[in-house]
Amino acid sequence: MKIDLHFHVKLSKKTNFEREHFDSMIGEARANGLDAITLTEHFNTHRFEDVYGTLDTMYPCNNHYYDADGFRIFTGMEVDVAEGGHILVSGPKDKLLEIRAALDDHTAPDRFIGLARLFELCEPRGMLVIGGHPFRESNHLYHIDHELLRRFDAFDLNGKDLHQIGIQENIAKVLQLGAELGVPVVAGSDAHQMFQVGCVHNAFAGRIETVAELKEAIRSGAYKREISPSLHLQVRAANMVKKLLKHKKEVV
Repeated sequence: MKIDLHFHVKLSKKTNFEREHFDSMIGEARANGLDAITLTEHFNTHRFEDVYGTLDTMYPCNNHYYDADGFRIFTGMEVDVAEGGHILVSGPKDKLLEIRAALDDHTAPDRFIGLARLFELCEPRGMLVIGGHPFRESNHLYHIDHELLRRFDAFDLNGKDLHQIGIQENIAKVLQLGAELGVPVVAGSDAHQMFQVGCVHNAFAGRIETVAELKEAIRSGAYKREISPSLHLQVRAANMVKKLLKHKKEVV
């Protein structure tokens, strides 16, 4: 089962959720052979409630994933923390929305929640918590206390960083951090635009029905990371198109 664990369905935080853009993203995921994504839209995106509210009208959901005509959309979000990093949180939809409600007072940069407190919200609810792009210059995680970093279920080998930092260099850095801390490494495209979809993903040995099963598969190493040979071209193309579209669509 092929799953992208870092996937956006809006062009940017400032744009509206649009069905046309969403359909293009999911269609491209299917075309690239993916079976599922984890939807990790930014928790403080413009009208966050529109994302899941709209999906509720489109597809059935078993509280773990939406069934989009056989394609699975696991529920999640990307959370900024006070230390400067971005955290991918996924799990049962009801628990996810509980956590999102608890973050209502933490959406502004000067009020972002601390990482330890975020773990306190996520761990009792059985969420999958992934440290996003740990070596990205603007939002890195590697500087945070290692006792906190060990609490992650995985680190994110990110499509954007593989392009910007360099494939081999970024792989070496993230794998070394994971090895030092005993934390697995998974792949996520970080796609906001269709051209970036499929640049990296994870191939799991079996079918995944719940985030609990996903966590166990990651923990046991029952998956492999796959990187597209056209990753650099895909990310460059996505960046160019995203800039053009953002200029037209961002909310004033």
